Amino acid sequence: MNLKVLHYPRLDTILNVEKTIREAKDPLSKNEIDRRLPKKIMRPTLNLILNYLMDSGKIVIIKEGIIWIYKEDINKTLQKKLEKGITVM
Repeated sequence: MNLKVLHYPRLDTILNVEKTIREAKDPLSKNEIDRRLPKKIMRPTLNLILNYLMDSGKIVIIKEGIIWIYKEDINKTLQKKLEKGITVM
């Protein structure tokens, strides 16, 4: 289903949403994310950001809420192996 996007979020807005979810100790609802952001955003913009984060493998949405699952350490380890020329299987 193609949704017509009227407004794309700015990079700082995306980064603020990422930071809010990443620093949370418990799963967050959309309402709680909106409350914790330094400035309010429209719900369609938040939905667009959450879809992007889910598609990129950074978050997962479960019945308890939204949680951060991306591990930077795994990505850094893989990058070091690739720089050394080791084949990763």
